[in-house]
Amino acid sequence: MPEPALTRAMAEHFAAIALGHVTREYPSKLDHVLLEAGDARTPRDLHPIFFGSFDWHSCVHSYWMLARLRRLFPGMMGDIAGLFDRAFTPSKAAVELAYLSRPLSGGFERPYGWVWLLKLAAELRSDPDAGRWAAALAPLEMAFADRLRTFLPKLTYPIRAGTHANTAFALFLATEHARVAEDDAMLCLLEERARNWFGNDKAAGEWEPSGDDFLSPTWMEAACMQRLLQPREFASWFSAFLPDLAGGAPSVIFEPVQVSDRSDGKIAHLDGLNLSRAWCMRLLADAVENGACKAMLHMTATRHLEAALSHVAGDYMGEHWLATYAVLAIG
Repeated sequence: MPEPALTRAMAEHFAAIALGHVTREYPSKLDHVLLEAGDARTPRDLHPIFFGSFDWHSCVHSYWMLARLRRLFPGMMGDIAGLFDRAFTPSKAAVELAYLSRPLSGGFERPYGWVWLLKLAAELRSDPDAGRWAAALAPLEMAFADRLRTFLPKLTYPIRAGTHANTAFALFLATEHARVAEDDAMLCLLEERARNWFGNDKAAGEWEPSGDDFLSPTWMEAACMQRLLQPREFASWFSAFLPDLAGGAPSVIFEPVQVSDRSDGKIAHLDGLNLSRAWCMRLLADAVENGACKAMLHMTATRHLEAALSHVAGDYMGEHWLATYAVLAIG
């Protein structure tokens, strides 16, 4: 069965989902440190751009999805440009930027929200019609790039969990931004850290899934290395990392995961795991030359997509973020 491809109808469906929640303030899960009683403020007051979608990072990457869909499908249904004109203003971006200067804000959204903001900025930079929005967000973009430059060298050990702190995911998204921004120094840093953390990894084991993963530690690391290494070097590394890929081993990373309760926000992460695995597998399939490995990756990606795409909408615990990962997987 052929893998799904992003169609205009699907894009309009995903955009409608995001337009329904990027400005939905409640329910809200804040990443906010209270230092005194006056710090108890509303999401919109704290974050005049990214106050919706249940949490800050989901709002950021939902805006990324809308920006990408608008660029891929010009004239698509929904007033995305109008929304962006209202959201991406210098004054609102200044409030978002000022939040980063608060005491104890160093860990705010680190690194997941950081790199999603960079990915949003890269998308806007890539659209010749989005210059005014890119310019408004530029100070915030530079602030998060600076934070990443400071943080990565002092992270002695990578974080391999299948959730927001995953280091390989952060490197992957940051690489896209660095290339679009032509930031060679950042690219060198990302490559050096990837080699340091993952260069000697071999024979990936049965490390997943965990109960609330939405990123695959195994497939995300492989996608990160494919993005940062030269093709010949990556081929050597990948063959050692998954030596029995063509045979579908270790089997747990080739089997779509089951989701028992989509109203539980943590368990609902597992729909995202199926989507993010498919995303990584499709990227890797394009990079490998071995026919059996390529076929295994395409087949397994399709199975994961079939398990997840029908669950992008339904319960808000998944609906506020899953469409983004669907677009990553098939866009």
